[in-house]
Amino acid sequence: MTPHLYRFFPMLENREICIPEVSVAEVIQAIDRIAPGFCDYILDEHGALRRHIMLSINETVVIDRKTLSDRIPDNGTLFIFQALTGG
Repeated sequence: MTPHLYRFFPMLENREICIPEVSVAEVIQAIDRIAPGFCDYILDEHGALRRHIMLSINETVVIDRKTLSDRIPDNGTLFIFQALTGG
């Protein structure tokens, strides 16, 4: 996760969550169990990824932003980035 997100979810800083091969949605749900409110922060009311959040699995950008069905392979890493916008 980007350092900005740790400000809202400090319990996740320096924490590694290991889950056998699962979908992106399952990982996000696991994170939400550790840090309640995390899903609400990165997902919209339909469960889709919010516009300013980017995810990648290793070096590949997550394609399914609506149902988060992309699979994370064993030994894969999910990276969560909050894009900053403005003028």
